[in-house]
Amino acid sequence: MEKSKILYAEDDQTIAFLIQDSLENYYEINHYSDGKSALNAFNMESFDICLLDIMMPELNGFELAQQIRDKNSEIPIIFLSAKALKEDRIKGLKIGADDYLVKPFSIEELILKIEVFLKRSKKTDNSQTQYKVGKYNFDPKNYTLTDNQNTTTLTQRESELLLYFIRNKNTVLKRQDILKVVWGDDDYFMGRSLDVFISRLRKVFANQENIVIENLHGIGFRFSEKE
Repeated sequence: MEKSKILYAEDDQTIAFLIQDSLENYYEINHYSDGKSALNAFNMESFDICLLDIMMPELNGFELAQQIRDKNSEIPIIFLSAKALKEDRIKGLKIGADDYLVKPFSIEELILKIEVFLKRSKKTDNSQTQYKVGKYNFDPKNYTLTDNQNTTTLTQRESELLLYFIRNKNTVLKRQDILKVVWGDDDYFMGRSLDVFISRLRKVFANQENIVIENLHGIGFRFSEKE
């Protein structure tokens, strides 16, 4: 079976060696020691997932992730960083990263995260493939919202969250249930990530007054489409 291909950007050679040595039996891992060379590789090759350090020369991880996300809204991005501040995690998620691991972390945890996102990016929904949401046609497989004039491409996480809302329309959904189903975990930082993605979806539907994502304080959310 062909191995999944990882773009790995890390300027610390010791850490890079340890990560590569631990992952190369499972994946094809291409390491770059600065953000600029990683971006050049991304523009020339095809990858299945990106693992990015933040503090790097030439182009830092945030800048690199932004440029990757501008070019590809679907590829999973995981930050691996020593920057543990809440503000850094939130910034990374707002850029469009799918997860954020703080160093030091276990290789087992990293592999678990990689597998979760690889499976999500490769799985297909064999039941309903298109959904009508307001004026849009939503294609969860291709992460697109299309009306008569424009197509909006969502990130993988935005698409998964919207699909979960659509399948549970007009139902009160608890925060911890959303996090477990869509994120696979319900810790504090995943909760902040959920708030970021809710805000993104609200912006997408800002011109659709009949589409409402209601915040139920202390409980969760309710997605509804009013007549």
